[in-house]
Amino acid sequence: MNSRLKKILFLALAAALLAGSGRLQKSLNHDREALGLTRTTALDNAPPMLAFTTVALGGFRGLISNFLWVRANDLQQDDKFFEAAQLADWITKLEPTFAQVWIFQAWNMAYNISVKFKDFPDRWRWVERGIELLRDEALRYNPNNVDIYRDLSWMFQHKMGQNLDDANLYYKSQWAAEMKDFFGPNGTNFTALLQPQTAAELTQLQLFTNKYKLSPQFARTVDDQYGPFDWRLPEAHAIYWAARGLAEAREHPDKVKADDLIKLRRSIYQDMLQAFHHGKVIPDPIAHTYSLGPNLDLAGRVNWVYEQMFTEETESAMRDGILKAHRNFLRDAVYFLYEANRTAEAAKWFKYLGDKFPDKPIIDTRPDSLPKTLTLDEYAVAVVQIDIDETSQERVTAAIKGLLIRAYHEMAIGMDDRYQGYKNLAQKIYAKYMASTAMANGNKRIPLPPYNALNQTVLNELLDQERGFPYAARAVLRTQLGLPAEVPIAAATNAVPSAAANIPTNSVPQ
Repeated sequence: MNSRLKKILFLALAAALLAGSGRLQKSLNHDREALGLTRTTALDNAPPMLAFTTVALGGFRGLISNFLWVRANDLQQDDKFFEAAQLADWITKLEPTFAQVWIFQAWNMAYNISVKFKDFPDRWRWVERGIELLRDEALRYNPNNVDIYRDLSWMFQHKMGQNLDDANLYYKSQWAAEMKDFFGPNGTNFTALLQPQTAAELTQLQLFTNKYKLSPQFARTVDDQYGPFDWRLPEAHAIYWAARGLAEAREHPDKVKADDLIKLRRSIYQDMLQAFHHGKVIPDPIAHTYSLGPNLDLAGRVNWVYEQMFTEETESAMRDGILKAHRNFLRDAVYFLYEANRTAEAAKWFKYLGDKFPDKPIIDTRPDSLPKTLTLDEYAVAVVQIDIDETSQERVTAAIKGLLIRAYHEMAIGMDDRYQGYKNLAQKIYAKYMASTAMANGNKRIPLPPYNALNQTVLNELLDQERGFPYAARAVLRTQLGLPAEVPIAAATNAVPSAAANIPTNSVPQ
C-alpha cells in the first residue's frame, strides 16, 4: 500500500473517530446536565479571584478541590482546625457550588475554632462568622440548596439557642443587641420595617435586607403563621431560615428530595418547642439583667405544629416520636400555664391532654398516693412532688421555700401573675403534704413548720439589708405588701438587728 493511500485511510479513520467522539460527547453532556454535574453557568456577581479560578482552571478545578478536600479532612482529624479552615476557603473559591464545603467550613468556625478561645467575645466572632458564611456566601451561589438552609437554622437553634456552650448567654445578648433596633424593645414590632417613614427607618431597612439577608415581609409571614415571637431571640431566626428552605423547596421541587423536606419540617417543630420553653425575655430592672422564660402565648401554635408534622410525617418511627414529644409538650404547657396563674388556659390544655392520649398516664412516674384520675390542682402539685420526693420533710420544706422565693422575686420585677401562680403552688404543696402525714400504720410523718412561719421566714430573709434582695427590690416588696418603709441599719437600735425584724408576723399576706 503506497503512502498516499495510507494517508487517505488515516484521515478517514480520524474523521470517523472525531465524528464518533462528537456524538459521544453530546450524549455525555446531556447526561451530565441531567445529573447536575455540569457547572458552565457563569456565577453572578462573583469577585475577580473567584471568577478567574472558575474560568481559567476549567475542569481541573474538580481535581484540585478533591485533593484539598482530602487534605482538609486529614487536618480536621488532627485537630488542626485553622489550617483546615484555610483549605476549605480555597475549595469554596474553586468549587463555589459544592455545598458541603460551605457547610463544613461554617461548622468548623462555629463549633471547633470558637471553643479554642477562652474569651466570649472571641468565640462570638467565630460563631457569627460561621453564620455569615452560610447566609451571605453559601446561599449566594447555592440559593436552592436546602441543606444550607437547614444548617443555618441549626446554628441559631443549637449553637446560639441552647445552653450547651457556656458562652450561650453572651451569644444571645449580642444577637439581641443587633436585632433590637429593627424590632423594637420587645422584639415584636414590624411597622418600621414594613412601612418605613423616615430616612433613618429606610437606612435600617437596607441594613436589615443587605447585611442580614432578611426579608421583613417573609419574617412577618413566619410570625403570623408560627408566632408571635420575640425576634431578638435566636429561635425566631432558626424558624425563619427553615421556613425559607421550605419555600425554596416548594418553588424548585425538581431540585430537592423528600428527605430534605423532612429535615426542614423537623427543624421547625423542634424550634417551636424551644421557643415555647424559653422564648420570652424577662427583664430584671432590679439586678439590671434578664432571664428567659416560657413564651406561653405559643402554646396553641406549638400544638398545631405538632399535629401538622404528624400528618406530614411518613416514617412510622418518627410518627411515634412526634406523638411522644407532643404529649411531653402538653404536660409542660399545662404546668407552665398553671404556674403563671393562667388557670383557664391550663384547664383547657389539661382536658385536651386527657382527650388526646386517653390510654396514656398524664404522669409517667406516678406516686402511689396519687389517685387514678387527677384534677388540675393535683397534677400541678404532683409535678413538683415527683422532683422533690414527697416523703422527705426536708425536701418538701426546701421546695416550698424555693417557690416562695421565686414568687417574691416575680413580685419585685412586676410579674404579678407569676407571683400569684408560685404562691398558690406553694400553698397547695404544703396542704397536700400535711394532709398525707397520717400513715396507714398509725405513725406520723414529721410535720412541716406552720405555713405562715415558712412564709414569714422567707420574707424576712429577702428583706434583710445585708443578705436579702437589693434595696430597690426590697422597696417594691414593702410597697406591694403594705409594709412600713425600711429602717436603715445605722438608724436602728440594738434591739432591732435587721429591718426585716420590725415586720409583725401577722402583717404579711399569706
